[in-house]
Amino acid sequence: MAHIDCVLDTDPMAQKISSVSSHVNATTTAVVAMQTAVVLAESKAADHVCDNVNRGFYTLIRSQISQKTAKLKSEVDSHLMHLNQQRKQLLAIKGRMERDYNMISSRYLKLFNGLNQNLRQRIFELDKPTIDFAVKEVEKVSNRTKYLTATVPVSQLESLAASQRIIASNVKFRGLKVINSMTRFLADMSEQKKLTDQVLLTGSVKIENTSFSVPIVISECNFDKFDNKNMDVVVNNVGLSNLTQSSIKNAVVSHIDTLQWQNEREINSETESEFRKLLSVSNASQRVKDMANKLFMASNYQTIKIRNYEL
Repeated sequence: MAHIDCVLDTDPMAQKISSVSSHVNATTTAVVAMQTAVVLAESKAADHVCDNVNRGFYTLIRSQISQKTAKLKSEVDSHLMHLNQQRKQLLAIKGRMERDYNMISSRYLKLFNGLNQNLRQRIFELDKPTIDFAVKEVEKVSNRTKYLTATVPVSQLESLAASQRIIASNVKFRGLKVINSMTRFLADMSEQKKLTDQVLLTGSVKIENTSFSVPIVISECNFDKFDNKNMDVVVNNVGLSNLTQSSIKNAVVSHIDTLQWQNEREINSETESEFRKLLSVSNASQRVKDMANKLFMASNYQTIKIRNYEL
């Protein structure tokens, strides 16, 4: 077998391989840079998609809320307009009822005043001399000294001294009445001051866990022909603050349905005494007083069973 010894020059191949190596390195750098750019682009794209999804979601929710708000606002506005219309109608009905009430009350007042005047005239005409004497002459006779105290005595010399003594006596009597009235007034003021000093507290008092009994008035009335009832609670405003009065009223109103009414066989003596007192000092005619007394005695009474409420 023949052996051939030759020398090959590998420099061009080495140069080519070296250039290929540099290109491979450049390609590797480019691939890394591209991969980095792709990752960054994907991250930006994901952030963009998330931002758009979030913006769309919040826009949708906001749009739905706005639509519901607009719908509810329109319903509230319509109800408000309806309520305002009903308010105007009720005010118109109230004004018409007030005018009708005033017209009817004035008509009946005029009628009853005319009847009273006619009855008075007829009663006076039944026994006119006696009525004239009782109404006119008796008053003149009773007040003769009062009417004649300032009259200048024009008479004889014998009666002049007696007239002057009568006038002086009348003046002294009136002066004595004035002095007695002033004395009673000062004595009452002194007694009232003593009682006030005994009742009022000189220092502050700390009250804890104390119960107070506060009287209230519950009135019930029918205000139309359909037997619709109106309940009103009246609280004494002396010594009670507005907050306390409101608390008492709210407590009573909240338990108004649990109140137990009891029939009373006899009229309370204090109520009857107070009614008699008011009737005696009234300026109404005797016929009106008799009718009021008759209605009072024919009334049926119910009282509420006493209950204790805590505020």
